[in-house]
Amino acid sequence: MSKKLYYLTTEIIPFANVTPLAEFSTKVPLALQGKGHDIRTIIPKYGYVSERKYILREVIRLREIPFEFDGEEKVASAKSAFIPKTRVQVYFLEDEYWFKPLTNLVYKSKNGRILADNGERYGYFAKAVLSTLPHLFWAPDIFICNGWQSAMVPGMYKKHFDGINEFYQDIKTVMVIHDLNGYATIARDDLKKADVPIHESLKGKMLNVYEVAAYEASAIIIFDKPSNQISKELLSLPGIKANKKKVSVIKWSTDESPDYNIIADKMDKVLEKLSD
Repeated sequence: MSKKLYYLTTEIIPFANVTPLAEFSTKVPLALQGKGHDIRTIIPKYGYVSERKYILREVIRLREIPFEFDGEEKVASAKSAFIPKTRVQVYFLEDEYWFKPLTNLVYKSKNGRILADNGERYGYFAKAVLSTLPHLFWAPDIFICNGWQSAMVPGMYKKHFDGINEFYQDIKTVMVIHDLNGYATIARDDLKKADVPIHESLKGKMLNVYEVAAYEASAIIIFDKPSNQISKELLSLPGIKANKKKVSVIKWSTDESPDYNIIADKMDKVLEKLSD
């Protein structure tokens, strides 16, 4: 059954290519579109991305989208383009402070240090993305939330958006976990700034954002690669373990450049179950 999918990511080739997420987020949306789904992707608009080269277009209805973040009124805008040589639409979310200054390392500064404000940045990204729907005049069936960068979306959607108007009616959220590293550890204070619900069982000043998301997501997909089988470690985390019924583990046949059509087939089965 065809579904409307809103695919959230921070990397798509050629706009941003830092981790394996970039190739995944280039190939998988195309494969899902090939299955008949109405899929749209959204990514931050990094300052180094050439609007002329990639033919980014102004979208009047996506100019000056208002929303609240950390107790302040904010405004974001978005432009539109396509993944080159495809008909997969990409929305580029603009922000002069959070996205424009980033280098092509995206998550790190030029000297290679992890940016200390990543937690707050991707909390802002989550809130801005969720705020786009009435301006798109489009209501997806499912948010596909890729990596730690989009992991605040499930909780934020449930707490602030679900049911507020016709664009936010029982949208499912799928948390897709590609890897397990230090980036997934987010300060509790950053989660509070984003006003993301934190389950009472999760303690400490630093939290694994996948555990936070697990309580609110409709489904969780974990990718195991031959050299990096993360599902066992993830399922040992209390927050994931408590929500293990939501978890589907998809095994890759190779570490790099798998058959993304097969990956999309397996993801599609998870998506189908959400409407059962």
